[in-house]
Amino acid sequence: MNYWLVKSEPETYSWEQFVKEGRTAWTGVRNFTARNNLRAMKKGDLVFFYHSGEGKSVVGLARVEKEFYPDPTAEEGDWSCVDLAPMKAVAKPVTLAQIKADKALRETKLATQGRLSVSPLTKPQFEQMLKLAETKA
Repeated sequence: MNYWLVKSEPETYSWEQFVKEGRTAWTGVRNFTARNNLRAMKKGDLVFFYHSGEGKSVVGLARVEKEFYPDPTAEEGDWSCVDLAPMKAVAKPVTLAQIKADKALRETKLATQGRLSVSPLTKPQFEQMLKLAETKA
């Protein structure tokens, strides 16, 4: 199993909207590194949902429901998307400040490459995030 983090501005696509819909195609990624991360996702992988912009915190846990396929929103280029489904909100949101201050998390792509919208987590990083979020997978 692999572990991931996806980012969305809450005013664009919020955790609440994701939960209401029950599943979404994670479209609109136009960064090659993030696209390659989408292509590496496997069905069943676990994914943290992070609110960027206002809030700046991990707010939920999701899973990959469908592996990568061509992004239907792309008008040109070789872009991909995956389908994600919400699992649960985290018990305690984990802020960007907490992530940057935590020894186990300060090397995450979220902390070091803040503009990357889809990024991998190692198993220890994922487990530490769960601990800070006071949530079980």
